Amino acid sequence: MAHGLRIDLNLFIVFDAIYREGGVTRAAEKLHLTQPAISHALGRLRELFGDALYVRQGHAMVPTPVARSIVDPVRRALRALEATVTETSRFDPAEAHKHMVLGLHESLEATVLPGVMQRLIERAPFIDVTAMPVERRQLEARLADGTLDLALDVLLPLSGDVLHRPVVQDRLVVVVRRDHPDIGSSLDLAVTSRRRGSGAVDAELARLGLTRRIRLRGQYYFAACRVVSETNLVLTMPEYDALLCSRQFGNRILPLPIEMAPIDVHLYWHVSTDKDPANQWMRDELVRAFEM
Repeated sequence: MAHGLRIDLNLFIVFDAIYREGGVTRAAEKLHLTQPAISHALGRLRELFGDALYVRQGHAMVPTPVARSIVDPVRRALRALEATVTETSRFDPAEAHKHMVLGLHESLEATVLPGVMQRLIERAPFIDVTAMPVERRQLEARLADGTLDLALDVLLPLSGDVLHRPVVQDRLVVVVRRDHPDIGSSLDLAVTSRRRGSGAVDAELARLGLTRRIRLRGQYYFAACRVVSETNLVLTMPEYDALLCSRQFGNRILPLPIEMAPIDVHLYWHVSTDKDPANQWMRDELVRAFEM
């Protein structure tokens, strides 16, 4: 790293923008700067770190190993600085211009987003939301690097850098079509949302010396509920989603015929955003979504 070089925090904002956008042109558009200004900032960054940081491959600027190694600490520092500044100012959702990114399993979108967006439309007209799936093993990293502002998932073994609070306790239920001919007999648990492998239901069945034949592995509960409404297949799914997805198809919702622990859904955020007023406000809105 070069010595005696004056460090401008704006350089790191440019560094992050190039990393996110994959090029100088899109970074310039994102930051409302000219391309020469972005290129000049990149030159100063390269001098500062003694590394190219980004190399061109086709139309994209690909980060070097040095760039990949510093992106997370740079993002954490920028978010901490932003939180420090905003903490001292009054946060008004009616005036704030923000883009919040939520990590949600697709099944939670139908449960959470309608209530959240209704309140945002009424109270926060300039706050936009993106909901995106995230793999559980990547959840902590995505909260740390700022890709996600908040996430909802089951209780996970994460480090102390990720804070969380319980928001709702759900349970598994059985969904069948209203005129299922064999509903009075034993249940053949036959539809699952898991892409592979076995889950908690299979583990409990194995403990009882039972197995189930999985006829369909799907991606979305809504589609699975439609399949159930038109076949004799039986679906196990969380009750919140069952109530929403089965309403249109008139399916029956029955208790799970085996004892299972409840499903605790938690809200997650990174410790660096704990005092951020916008993040605090959105956390409260997400909790309210489960109360509506």
